Amino acid sequence: MRSVLSISLPDKIARELDRFAKSQGRNKSDVVKESIGIYLWESRFEGARKSLGARAKKKGMVTDEDIFKEVS
Repeated sequence: MRSVLSISLPDKIARELDRFAKSQGRNKSDVVKESIGIYLWESRFEGARKSLGARAKKKGMVTDEDIFKEVS
């Protein structure tokens, strides 16, 4: 199932999106869909990182390297 979303963009962003899509040989809709997907994934990842980071600090792990050593 698909859902249609209509958005208004400021002229500057609309022009930039148009130029970018053309330079990539893609349509604007595909660029926006991919961008939203990336944004949502990064938001979920950052939320998980914050949640797990707080737990890791309670265990004395303060750097990414500490965490990597623990899970390796």
